[in-house]
This record gives sequence, C-alpha cells and structure tokens, in this order.
Amino acid sequence: MHFTLLTQIDQARQVLEQANTTPAEPVLETISIWELISNGGWYIMGPLGLMSLIAIYLIIERSMAIRRALREEKDFMNKIRDYVSEGKIDSARNLCTQTSSPIARMLDKGLSRIGKPLKDIEVSIENAGKLEVYQLEKGLSLLATIAGAAPMMGFLGTVIGMIVTFHTMKISGAGVEIAQLSGGIMQAMVTTVAGLVIGIIAYVAYNTLVARVGKVVQTMEATTIAFMDVLESPAK
Repeated sequence: MHFTLLTQIDQARQVLEQANTTPAEPVLETISIWELISNGGWYIMGPLGLMSLIAIYLIIERSMAIRRALREEKDFMNKIRDYVSEGKIDSARNLCTQTSSPIARMLDKGLSRIGKPLKDIEVSIENAGKLEVYQLEKGLSLLATIAGAAPMMGFLGTVIGMIVTFHTMKISGAGVEIAQLSGGIMQAMVTTVAGLVIGIIAYVAYNTLVARVGKVVQTMEATTIAFMDVLESPAK
C-alpha cells in the first residue's frame, strides 16, 4: 500500500514536470475588416469612407463618359465631308444630331454657322469644344481633392491615436500594460493605411482620367482642322 502511494505521487510529479516543460501552442487571433475599421474611430473612418464612395462614383461615372466621347462612329467624318461638299448642310446637321458625341455636337455648331466668315465658324467650333471639355472634366477637381485630403485625414487619425496612447501612459503611471496602449496605436496605424489607400487610388485614377481627356481634346482638334479644310475646299 505504501509502495503504491509513492508510485502514484511519482507519476503525478512527472505529469506536472511535463506540463511545465511543454511549450503552450500559440493562439492565432484574427480580426475582421469591420473590426479593423471600427478601431480607426468613426470620426476619422467616417469621412474616409465617404471620400472612398465619392471617389469610386467619380471614377466609374467619368470613365464611362470619357469612353463614350472617345468612341468613333464609323465613316462619320467621311459622311460629313460628302454632305458639305455636296451642299447638303441639313443632312450633315441631322447626322450630327443622331450621333451623341462631343465631336458631333461641336461640328453641328460649326455647320449652323456656315455662310459666315471662316474665322467666325472656327471660333464657334472652338467655343463649343471648350464647353464639351469642361463637361468631360466635371468632377475631376473633386477627385484630385480627395487624392490630397484622404492621406491628410489618415495622418490626423494617426496623431489622435498617438495622443490617446500617451495620455493612457500618463494616467496609468509606471504600471501601464501593452493592452492599454494597443487601442491608440492600432487607431494610428489603421487610419494611416486607410487614408493612403484611398489617396493612392484617387491619385492614379485622376491622372489616368486627365490623360484620357487630353486624348479627347487631341481628337477634337484634329477633327476641327479636317472640318475647316472641308469648308475651305471648293464645293462640287
């Protein structure tokens, strides 16, 4: 009986030693996107979220508008040239009306001035072209503002998060725990990342859209030159 008790005590001691020497398996903790956003603070993430929605809307809407402007109608300019050469101004204007594009609206303005000096026709076409370019650039200034303001808003969240962290350290004294500081540090990091991501996307999209608008302007200028050449050539 005494031997059995000693054996059980020895087995228990071995089990305890094994438990103390066996390293505990690390616990993997995951965090959802919503939790990540919530840690950034609603007063920073709210405006950033609004900026992101506006930027997405502007990128999609302007991309579609510019793509429509760049779409070339087959034989459009050749038909305009034939109609003008044959003196069928009404047919040319009807073709411009049926074609929904900045170039068609610009040429329609020029066709409506036929009979006046060529300089007046050219000025009217240029004025109509400027209005079309203004319509294409509508909203791009707001996208550029978001590209610059989003990172600044993120840095503001970073500063606020660090202020919260240092305030926690101050009121906690020497016994501050890392868990007490993690909230402010996470807010600082999350807002910075969110602001930079939104700013980078808006900045790249803005420059891409501006470049595409420039391509539309070049096409409009080339079409204007071709149209003025048609008017200067003798009618059939």
